Amino acid sequence: MTKNLILLTLLLSGFITYSQTTILDKENKNPVSYATVSFGNGNGIFADDEGTFTFTKKLYADIDTLFISALGYKNTKIATANLTDTIALDAFQDALDEVLLRYAPKGKSKVETLKPTVHDDYYKCWLPTIESEIAVYFENDNPAKPKKVNTLLLPIKVEAKDWSKRKTKTSNKLPFSTLFRVQFYENNNGIPGDVLTYDKIIFRVTEASESTFKVDVTSNNIFIPKEGMYVSLQVLGYTDKAGKLLPNKKYREVKTARGIVKISTTFRPLLPFTDQVKTPKTYVKRIFLNNNQWILFDKKNIQDSNLLKAGLNNYAIGLGLQVFKEE
Repeated sequence: MTKNLILLTLLLSGFITYSQTTILDKENKNPVSYATVSFGNGNGIFADDEGTFTFTKKLYADIDTLFISALGYKNTKIATANLTDTIALDAFQDALDEVLLRYAPKGKSKVETLKPTVHDDYYKCWLPTIESEIAVYFENDNPAKPKKVNTLLLPIKVEAKDWSKRKTKTSNKLPFSTLFRVQFYENNNGIPGDVLTYDKIIFRVTEASESTFKVDVTSNNIFIPKEGMYVSLQVLGYTDKAGKLLPNKKYREVKTARGIVKISTTFRPLLPFTDQVKTPKTYVKRIFLNNNQWILFDKKNIQDSNLLKAGLNNYAIGLGLQVFKEE
């Protein structure tokens, strides 16, 4: 009898401290992939491609409420004590397709390339964390010529600073598999505004990737608005070998004289920043902090950045464009 009671207690404890939840579209019951799950304290996690995330009280003992958000859906919140195996989100009604059609041209075109800035200096790189999103501004220098974005050219550095400690240059690179999300935003008076597409543009980078990672977005029909646009990059987390997003912890706890401090986990690859682009055009935001507000990446807004102290204020993404004749 006592053994059965102990077993029952352990089982109940497992249900209390562990929960796997799937986020669904309320109308069609389809999974909402890569939804954001914020803890309300500056940290959070993401659902995977099947809309599933894992929440454990063992890892997040101090969290009592989850805030769920996803592009195209109304935000919702739920107490962790009431967490069930599914969460249904209400979709927004919008006219996004009409916005895209407005920029769709016809006729002859030519290919142009805006080159990225690539380098291999670890100390001049951004260390990506999942609570940060980086957006780069692209102006439309001639609105009379419609420009379709076919390819993103993303500068990356696959190795960390310990590469120089290897015995030979032919040593195997440390393996990793990181999932990224790309988003496109309109220019709203100098900051990223509404999204240009609700398409989920997801890609995976590994240690075998080239220093310029190419993302084909031809089928997404993205045209640069006359006011310009922003292209953003955001880490979702590490994946398994099959590309499935892992439920790994997104911060580590460090004991200090002031108590335990939570430090966001950094992910490979690193993102090379540059001083070759003089005009600041890179914006950043904390996904789980500051009401998700964008700020320009410069010394006026950010005081403790080693990159800015070294004069490195831009992440120079390149673009492969299809430029049409003047309308």
